[in-house]
Amino acid sequence: MTAAVDSRLAMLGGPRSVPRGRRIPAWPRVTPDDEAAVLRSLRSGAFTAAAAGEEEIPALEREWAQYVGTEHALAVSNGTAALSLALAAAGVRPGDEVVVPALSFVASGIAPLHIGAIPVFADIDPETFNADAARVAAALTPRTRAVVVVHLHGLPADMDEILALTRPLGIPVVEDAAQAHGATYRGARVGSLGLVNSFSLNVSKNLATCGEGGLVNTDDPDVHRRALALRQFGEVIESDKPRQYVSHTMGWNHKPSAPQCAFTRSQLSRFPDEAAARDANVRTFLARLRDLPGLLVPSAPDDRTHAWHILRFRLAPEAFGLPAGMAGPLRAAVVRAMRAEGVPASTYQHLPLPAQPVFRRPPTTVGYPPDALRAVQGWSPDDTPATCRVIESSFVIQKAHLHPDAQPLLDLYAQAVRKVWEEPDVLVRYARDLPYRAPWEQTDEAPW
Repeated sequence: MTAAVDSRLAMLGGPRSVPRGRRIPAWPRVTPDDEAAVLRSLRSGAFTAAAAGEEEIPALEREWAQYVGTEHALAVSNGTAALSLALAAAGVRPGDEVVVPALSFVASGIAPLHIGAIPVFADIDPETFNADAARVAAALTPRTRAVVVVHLHGLPADMDEILALTRPLGIPVVEDAAQAHGATYRGARVGSLGLVNSFSLNVSKNLATCGEGGLVNTDDPDVHRRALALRQFGEVIESDKPRQYVSHTMGWNHKPSAPQCAFTRSQLSRFPDEAAARDANVRTFLARLRDLPGLLVPSAPDDRTHAWHILRFRLAPEAFGLPAGMAGPLRAAVVRAMRAEGVPASTYQHLPLPAQPVFRRPPTTVGYPPDALRAVQGWSPDDTPATCRVIESSFVIQKAHLHPDAQPLLDLYAQAVRKVWEEPDVLVRYARDLPYRAPWEQTDEAPW
């Protein structure tokens, strides 16, 4: 006699879909070639961009510029530094306004603060999670000096439409491509479309280093020269001449580490193959979920490719017989059920950027104009309704799918999601009973 199969959800005492001990493949994948590259750099004795004869940093810059399709690339210490430096090199100055999407990692909004500029937040397209031209246009003022376009989660934004808006106004576009390495938009790689553009090499990114790093790409030689000076204390850097130690403007110490650049060069050598494997794995995974009612899976229009850095899924409460206002509790129920099954579902960015305390309180370390943050200090959910809807109605899967050998694990995740969807009544009951407050309704008192 065959024993009955226990099909209960794991959060109700049933067996997990993903066995305990089944771990996400380590990322970044470290190969003997990566180890050899770092050892080569260590043995050279030249560890920073200021070291005479250092070769790994300029080599990465040449290789990345060629890959992206720009004349220049500049390696820096991290992705936030890359964005701050890009904005400064584009001519943004203290007191200027910079339009930033309301949904992004906080660094997209903090980078303008680092140079004394004022982030002004534009609501997003709820389908792509990116800014679009209409919402950017609504955020422009006479003080706008740049627009940051974030290719969130790896999907390129509508660049042609945004550039058609900003170019006649002489407003430079800066791409924040921290999550979008290798993605293409109408045949061009992201990072080649704005005036000056930034990437992150954080250990979690699709193209990583063994820690922190960043890259700045541009075709403009003057912008590149300014960025090069700003990277190292405002000095004029000439590779064929001794360092003069003369600062011509206020710069930073954003120099990268040579061993980390060596590591990224090794990663870059196999990046196209790994990106292709990731694309195939993710598409197979998403195809297994696309028919589930009330689950909207990520996708990409035909004119662009997705880097699949983060997978964001949206929920349609009406498919569960719930009103739209129950999106947050439903999301909480789904995340609870999936995590019990062993799927690392989570939320990503709990607040719209203008709801973050850092933007709602006047900065105290930089001399801002008295009305500097007027555009965000009075923020309410009605100012960024699409961003609020996306946050409340969506969950994400991060990192688990980055490794090129992730397909077996993604197969288990797909089985788990389908199992959860077989019990909609359980999800609805849990959602209805859950005490819930939107994240922006909770207190934001400073912890000090």
